[in-house]
Amino acid sequence: MIQVESFFNTSSRWKEEYNTLREIILENKQLKEDFKWMHPCYTYLGNNIVLIHGFKDYCALLFHKGVLLKDQQGLLIQQTKNVQSARQLRFKNVDEIISKKIIIENFIKDAIEVEKRGDKVELKPVSEYTVPEEFQKALNEDKNLSNAFYNLTPGRQKGYLLYFGQAKQSKTRQERIAKFYDKIILGKGIDD
Repeated sequence: MIQVESFFNTSSRWKEEYNTLREIILENKQLKEDFKWMHPCYTYLGNNIVLIHGFKDYCALLFHKGVLLKDQQGLLIQQTKNVQSARQLRFKNVDEIISKKIIIENFIKDAIEVEKRGDKVELKPVSEYTVPEEFQKALNEDKNLSNAFYNLTPGRQKGYLLYFGQAKQSKTRQERIAKFYDKIILGKGIDD
């Protein structure tokens, strides 16, 4: 796959770490290498298991259903408070990856078993997300906006609620609502 090879060949910051993680993952013959969200993603029967990605201070394995994995040592990290399912296993260098090879292999085996059993993550319903005051006011005042918003998929609704709510100032929240008004009316998500 050209995109995957390009990712590994052109990465500069974490090149050696990425390649080491790839080698460990591909030792498990049940996984298929794919390319999703601009990163190498490893799947089992079409279901996402683990993804390799990197940031400024660390590279990581992202286990898509990491919250369901056995993690007695508390190594898996919730990237942000809004991430419900995925968990990261972070690394700062190749030696750290090599020293945790068995741990990585065990997390991968556990993640595959989670898929085989069909385990599902209980996601928080949209009704439990905070609706920013400015957006609630807009929904109350504009029936078209309200109808369009509540006809969006739960994931799209959550995306808007999180994005609007992240703004610290009321003015910024109002600007974001105005900016995405047309997308909501058209039934599109924040990233569509």
